[in-house]
Amino acid sequence: MHRSLGVGAVLALASCGPAPSELSLLFLGRSPTAQIGNITWAPDPDRSRLVAFDGDLHIVRIIADPRLATPMAVARLGSNRLLVTERTGEAVVFDIAGAGTPLREWEGPFPSSLYATGGSGAHIVAARSPYSVLLLAEQGSEPLLWRLDTLGARTHGIGTIHVPEVPYLAQLVNAGAVALDPNDDNAIYFAPLVRDEILRLDATGETVWRTPRGLFRQETDPKFMPPAPGKPRELKVAYAIVNIALALGPDGRLYVLGAQDSAATRLRLDVLDPRAGRIVTTRMLGTGQAAVAVDRHGAIRILDPDSLLAQAPTGGRETFAPPFALPTLAGDTGDTLRLSAYGGKVTLVNFWASWCDPCREEFPHMGALYRDFARSDFDIAAISDDVDDAKMRAFLREFRPPFPILVGGGRMKGTYHYRGLPYSVLLDRHGRIVERIFGFGGAAQFQRLRETIAEEIRAP
Repeated sequence: MHRSLGVGAVLALASCGPAPSELSLLFLGRSPTAQIGNITWAPDPDRSRLVAFDGDLHIVRIIADPRLATPMAVARLGSNRLLVTERTGEAVVFDIAGAGTPLREWEGPFPSSLYATGGSGAHIVAARSPYSVLLLAEQGSEPLLWRLDTLGARTHGIGTIHVPEVPYLAQLVNAGAVALDPNDDNAIYFAPLVRDEILRLDATGETVWRTPRGLFRQETDPKFMPPAPGKPRELKVAYAIVNIALALGPDGRLYVLGAQDSAATRLRLDVLDPRAGRIVTTRMLGTGQAAVAVDRHGAIRILDPDSLLAQAPTGGRETFAPPFALPTLAGDTGDTLRLSAYGGKVTLVNFWASWCDPCREEFPHMGALYRDFARSDFDIAAISDDVDDAKMRAFLREFRPPFPILVGGGRMKGTYHYRGLPYSVLLDRHGRIVERIFGFGGAAQFQRLRETIAEEIRAP
């Protein structure tokens, strides 16, 4: 679960100052960025948005959209489009030439995918994402990477995976960072998440060069650890994080964001000659998050990512849209409840379904929240996205919510484009978005939510 502040869907900012020094931001936090012209676009997963920086690292634009739940990476797709990797592996394409409109999205070729593009944007490569790894067995014939067309369809596999001694750890062993050379569509760079190597591959997946850092006396695959006494079902995996993200800098060198320790509580930066694979320089960053910027001469600046993101304004709330008009379940009267009926109240619009396990955990907290405030100040619009009416009613008989239930009939994701359930949007008294809430975060989340609602109620 995380919360996203409800800034405007697209926010352009004016700034003045000295002539741009033309820095390119390569990594923000632990995520790779995308350069289009003199603007660098970076994902801000904690706030569910994309942020654009100029050459002086001033924020000049922000894009927020329900499709951006947890954006982890961005890549250039042509001259005015961005390919965004979500933590769950979906791809979302945004047109940044105008209003920051989402154009299309697709499911990845792996259980969780990471996407990289070449300079023209005509070539897309997908890898197993290092940001979300599932424990799934794979066969040795599976490709290491997939080449995709611009609609996300697979065209052909690249290379083959390494199958560890424990096949269920194959996704972990073969996940990693990927980058394409903007000047050579046949050059693919890959850095496995848990192996000490950086690879340059050709278009077929053959290794052109392999560079280890010499971190381990002997390279070993991850393995399951024996369960703790009294906890036979609690399985843990022993592994070390090595590589996190890759980027080609404006100076033509390859930049590798990696781990300084096995848990990646501290990061390191290695800079390589992309032709020979030779490590040119290494910096120990000493922090778990970093912003890395480079100019065209290869001068490196290491900055605090939170300080860069703190430039963004907090105003400019967007209006919740489209306004709903949905049937209610109360008494099967066929009544329709409209968004306008909640005008003048702080309102939590919650999307849920009976098959959603986190929704089951969330509903009792929602009931308590509903009872904590007067109806003149606060309300909940709980919209079911169930297709099966009987299962929805069985769920409601079990939980007996005190708030009204609206029937979405399985059409809500197509209307509001959320990534998964539960998904909530907190609205102020004027129907504007205060924040978006993705997933269920337990009692601590609802305590913070109570405080936010109380602040909104007190606001003029």
